[in-house]
Amino acid sequence: MEEQRADGPWRWHGPPWRRQEPRGSGLPWRSTLLFTAFVVAGTHFSARNQHGHRPSLDVLAYVLVVVASGALLWRQRHPVPVVFVTAVAAMVYLGAGYPYGPVFFTVAVGCFSALAAGRRTAAWTAVGMFWAGHVLVAHWLYRWLPPPGDSAASWGQELLISAWVVAIVAMAELVRVRREQWARERAERAQALRRRADEERLRIARELHDVLAHSISVINVQAGVGLALLDSDPEQARTALTTIKAASKEALGEVRQVLDSLRTPGDAPRAPAPGLDRLPELVEQAAGAGLTVTVEGEALRLAPGTDLAAFRIVQEALTNVVRHSGSRHARVHVDSAQGVLRLRVDDDGPATGAEAGGSGNGLAGMRERAAALGGTIEAGPRADGGFRVLAVLPLRTSTEGTLAHGEDR
Repeated sequence: MEEQRADGPWRWHGPPWRRQEPRGSGLPWRSTLLFTAFVVAGTHFSARNQHGHRPSLDVLAYVLVVVASGALLWRQRHPVPVVFVTAVAAMVYLGAGYPYGPVFFTVAVGCFSALAAGRRTAAWTAVGMFWAGHVLVAHWLYRWLPPPGDSAASWGQELLISAWVVAIVAMAELVRVRREQWARERAERAQALRRRADEERLRIARELHDVLAHSISVINVQAGVGLALLDSDPEQARTALTTIKAASKEALGEVRQVLDSLRTPGDAPRAPAPGLDRLPELVEQAAGAGLTVTVEGEALRLAPGTDLAAFRIVQEALTNVVRHSGSRHARVHVDSAQGVLRLRVDDDGPATGAEAGGSGNGLAGMRERAAALGGTIEAGPRADGGFRVLAVLPLRTSTEGTLAHGEDR
């Protein structure tokens, strides 16, 4: 039997003759040989119980039995010819007057295989042909076919045979529907896994972008200050180098935290995700890059996901001010009311060589973060010449409490 994947659903494999052989075997030899042995032995046993009523088994009878069951060896590759071969062999066996036996199961297996392969017309035609042949033999051709002196079969018996045929077809159709349903479910699960993988990849990309863009912007500014003052003001250059060291250490720590999420599933993160409680750190880092930031307002203690998104949005907005705005002052306003959290980051502009709000992955990342929580981002120039980023996020509180942010001096 083909090995079932560990992450897949429980799968019905049917009776032994429906099971697939190990990969690389080409044809289902094992199951076909077992089924052929069962049919031959069952036919021999049935003939003993019908001795005196039906002709004895001869070479032709065993040939028909072996042909009908042996044809199932190709049921997976050529289901249409196989179902017709089994039906014709069974009809010839029946017309020759041989004892009733398990040879008729070969028609059922052939029908199952054809339906499972999606060849419904062939399966129904072959089974209908077999049933029609039985009706002709049992109610008309019996006069000229062995055994001599045979009488017509009762219609009650014909009704049982018809019910048996209908049951086979109905069960085969049910198996086909279930297989298609499982195939759809597997495809949907695979699609969901790919979607989650894409979402996780984008999340990690956003995290790395936000962490590195902010820290490298600070490092770039301080490196320029250090180079400019290296000869004229060594002490100030030393301060710039100290800021670079602190910013790079902070960036390495946050990158390590992001990469920790790629470890074995189930491992807990080594450090809590950043949130609005770390706004003072952003203010300090911005000050190191020559940007004065004023923080106003307060917010409830937020759920971790909302808290992280709020922190990253403010971080990216301040990074864009450092990189793209000529203003050296920015204002961050935090407000939570009416079930939403509002974050507003303003600078006085003007833009220097690029849009003040940035036009690359940063703004797109902020919008993705907000959209993931059901919120929105508005970014654009203000009427007075500055630039504003306004984030509105649904407020999902984790515990009661407040988080106050005072003005940084």
